[in-house]
Amino acid sequence: MSSSPLTHFDAQGQAHMVDVSAKGETHRVARATGLIRMQAATLALIREGGAKKGDVLGAARIAAIQAAKRTAELIPLCHPLPITRVAVEFEIDAAANAVHCTAQVETFGRTGVEMEALTAVQVGLLTVYDMCKAADRGMVMEGIRVLAKRGGKSGEWVAPV
Repeated sequence: MSSSPLTHFDAQGQAHMVDVSAKGETHRVARATGLIRMQAATLALIREGGAKKGDVLGAARIAAIQAAKRTAELIPLCHPLPITRVAVEFEIDAAANAVHCTAQVETFGRTGVEMEALTAVQVGLLTVYDMCKAADRGMVMEGIRVLAKRGGKSGEWVAPV
């Protein structure tokens, strides 16, 4: 076994799926966040429901939930997980001309759901971009990160402020 902290590589340096069979099943929760910055006029379209493609944040919420459930299909070494809950929140930040997305994903299993929470946030923000790109191609996604996780042997972790 390699002494590297990178668990997705074996002793020979080859990528592999981590064996979680010896881990205990626990309630696991991860919360992630990110935001998309845009022009003030684009944010007004979202707030007023005037985007040509319809309810931007409603569609983005569904996309984020779907993405969390399909993370293992997108990230090659992720385990498919029996997700028990996905909650996605969007917040309009008029002062920053931004939309914040926060996702919380939960499971009862042998491995964490950080990747699922991050995938949900990113796809939620990508959906906002897709639905508004006709009005603003210069939108920027940033600050995508894990805020907190709990469960498993490593217990609770909270991102430093």
